[in-house]
Amino acid sequence: MHKGVDASVDAMLEDLRTLVETESPSRDLHALTASAEAVAAVIESRLGGQAHLIASEAGPHVHWSAGGDPRVLILGHHDTVFPLGTLERRPFKAEDGRATGPGVFDMLGGLVQAIHGLATLDDRSGVEILVTADEEVGSRSSRALIEERALACGAVLVCEGAADGGGLKTGRKGCGTFQVSVTGRASHAGLEPAAGVNALIEASHQVLDIAALGRPDLGTTVTPTVASAGTLDNVVPAAATVIVDVRVESADEKDRIEAAFAALAPHLDEAEIAVRGAVSRPPMPESASAELFAVARRLLPGLDGTAVGGGSDGNFTAALGVPTLDGLGAVGGGAHADHEYLLIGAMTERAHLIAGLVHARQNAEE
Repeated sequence: MHKGVDASVDAMLEDLRTLVETESPSRDLHALTASAEAVAAVIESRLGGQAHLIASEAGPHVHWSAGGDPRVLILGHHDTVFPLGTLERRPFKAEDGRATGPGVFDMLGGLVQAIHGLATLDDRSGVEILVTADEEVGSRSSRALIEERALACGAVLVCEGAADGGGLKTGRKGCGTFQVSVTGRASHAGLEPAAGVNALIEASHQVLDIAALGRPDLGTTVTPTVASAGTLDNVVPAAATVIVDVRVESADEKDRIEAAFAALAPHLDEAEIAVRGAVSRPPMPESASAELFAVARRLLPGLDGTAVGGGSDGNFTAALGVPTLDGLGAVGGGAHADHEYLLIGAMTERAHLIAGLVHARQNAEE
């Protein structure tokens, strides 16, 4: 299966530095173009062939194919949550067994490990890599492409960071965001408060109604996260907005939550509400990962798997019925936080795990 040379930690760290130092905040098209070019260059230098940049309104996606009948899709993203300038404050470092810097764990380290894992294979036929530009902001521009390539390949390996302790992510909750907009009527808070319709009071009623939709016993969380209202301290607020994070474990709960948001009604006379949003990432059931996880356990005995609350692009592919295994990326932690890190000592093992899964898929009978 392997070429006789191991995946080099030094070479992986070199490529990881290149990607981290090419900052890539979501929605910054200029930065994402530079990041996509850097990802493509790393792929081409390690695997040969040509990595194509696919333009989108969210920035370029990167697609590479080894040729042959599609058999397995390696899926990742190159956008990160950190604004430009984070690198200056928190530069890339590799010391004391850890690599740190914006995006090392989520998920640039996983991309590098996958590329270097593939480089150890003599035969890469049937392998595709898709690295998207908008995973952190909902994958609206990339979803159709992800689904197309997943269906074509028939199996998906997602290079998101590992679960705690290095385990794989064998299931994910569906997740979505809702925005509830309240329209009231302004008036002077001192002279004639009763002439107004207080959007902030209406929003407060809505927050309580919304929070009551959660069903922790079914794995459903409904969490109001951001609220805004009002303009001045002596004006009855005419408008308010509430943003809500939703996580569900089942399609039935997805349907219930979406119907409940659609049915929200105002409490105050003359107040109006409008709801926007959906559970945009469907749940990833553990059944979707069972086949590939069994292979991973044979390759790395004792490897754990767990269902997690966060979503990824693997949610989309699993919902299509395509076997999907997630959490194959970096071992570390601190996603989206200043203490984000990658464990350098685990990089080679993870690279070879990807290689082993690809090899098994190439040799599986349909």
